[in-house]
Amino acid sequence: MKRTSFFLFLFAIATTLFAQKPLITRTGTTIFFSHSPIEDIEAINHQSTAAIDLAKREVVVKMLIKHFEFEKSLMQEHFNENYLESEKYPSAIFKGVFTSETPIDLNKEGTYPVTVTGKLTMHGVTQEISCQGQLVVAGNQLTAKTEFMVRPEDFDIKIPSIVVQNIAEEVKVTSILPFNISN
Repeated sequence: MKRTSFFLFLFAIATTLFAQKPLITRTGTTIFFSHSPIEDIEAINHQSTAAIDLAKREVVVKMLIKHFEFEKSLMQEHFNENYLESEKYPSAIFKGVFTSETPIDLNKEGTYPVTVTGKLTMHGVTQEISCQGQLVVAGNQLTAKTEFMVRPEDFDIKIPSIVVQNIAEEVKVTSILPFNISN
């Protein structure tokens, strides 16, 4: 009995020591793009923070709204003050899980298709989202890529009637998250 307990204890320690730690990045890129007949609007955030736990198949992405950069400073000002209200709602957070048909091997370069499902909280509203993505292993890097559509009205983002035709009903969000996988 003592021998079995000892081996179970060793197994528990080995599992803890050799369990894969979550990968973390602070240099993720999130892009939103709105296409309308009047104008295209694009903003880029190069400071998205994310963690991915391959063992648990979990992902968390957080970004500060004020870090989105626009081509025109007036658009950035309106985005932060009038639409996303970044003083009141400073960040957007996605928490979810991913599935993959094949195991993800960090030692084998390749592209692994995944479906990501979770909850996006933005502007004080949480919505369930699901989208297709990829995990790409190349060299010492794992890059998570995904693209999905967001409806501003689903997050209680009010668009003034005077500019409603300038902003698409659905905005494309692209996320590119690089993780260093070297020891």
